Amino acid sequence: MITVTLYSREDCHLCHQAKTDLDSLRAEIPHNLVVIDVDASVELRNAYGFEVPVVEAGPYRLKAPFDLQELRMTLGAARDRDTQLEELQGPAYQANVRRNQKWSAADRFTYWFGRHYLAVFNLFVILYAGLPVLAPILMKSGVPGPAHMIYRVYSAVCHQLAYRSFFLFGEQVAYPRAAAEVPGFLTYGQVSGLGEDSTAQDLYAARDFIGNEQVGYKIGLCERDISIYGAILIFGLLFAITGRRIPPLPWYLWIVIGMVPIGADGLSQLLSQPPFSFLPLRESTPFFRSLTGFLFGFTTAWFGYPLVEETMLETRRIMAAKRLRVLDSKVSTLPAD
Repeated sequence: MITVTLYSREDCHLCHQAKTDLDSLRAEIPHNLVVIDVDASVELRNAYGFEVPVVEAGPYRLKAPFDLQELRMTLGAARDRDTQLEELQGPAYQANVRRNQKWSAADRFTYWFGRHYLAVFNLFVILYAGLPVLAPILMKSGVPGPAHMIYRVYSAVCHQLAYRSFFLFGEQVAYPRAAAEVPGFLTYGQVSGLGEDSTAQDLYAARDFIGNEQVGYKIGLCERDISIYGAILIFGLLFAITGRRIPPLPWYLWIVIGMVPIGADGLSQLLSQPPFSFLPLRESTPFFRSLTGFLFGFTTAWFGYPLVEETMLETRRIMAAKRLRVLDSKVSTLPAD
């Protein structure tokens, strides 16, 4: 027997009429009717607003206004589908039906995650971007062991070149290569005494150079990466503060504002240096690395988070409806006094 869900609310004439019509179809198309008050759940109230009544039968959905004939056709289609699936899948289909009638641990987690995913995302970004910032703090505090562990872990995801990284507790916030031609900044070669060429030896040396008391200690992610994740976190917090109501950034603006600048900055630098050297030598500056990283991170979050919210909104609606449906079925099976 199929299950029909009627999303309704109090003092709704069309909802009462829909229930009456569904009751009148029981003899013709047997079904279990579950009436859910959308005002009993924030997720359902936000999802349906004033669209009620809404009828769901299997994958089929009817939104008001609809008449008795439309209900008969929808329930008939759901019944025929149910019969076909039972014939094709047999016990497997029945087992799936029974699972849908229970509120499992997986359901509880899905419902919880659908409501709190943004807090999880923001916490993850805080931890992911915060640990590299913690490394120089630990070095300054005289706790090098955990700091070196952070540097090693993040070396798997970032080049950590000292001349492309920010420093804390030193004379400057960054020590770019001489090729970057940043006025007023001591260069990486001047403060470290190491070479600035693109040879393997110099690259490994720049990767291993953490800093010292005079120049400070480098953050465990490069300038561009720390800007990317910082921007993602900023948008995530703004998205939370605004109640997740910011619409997604159009894809073409994401490409133009987010991807083109970072691609142009990084690619022009790459192709100007060994082993390529197709263009005149160019070394990006801390400002451009930070700016392009921020634009990429912010627009990526702006493009992606609202799309995730659309998916999670549907997940919350489905799980809230299932939860109320299961609770309703439990109440209906209790023995009468």
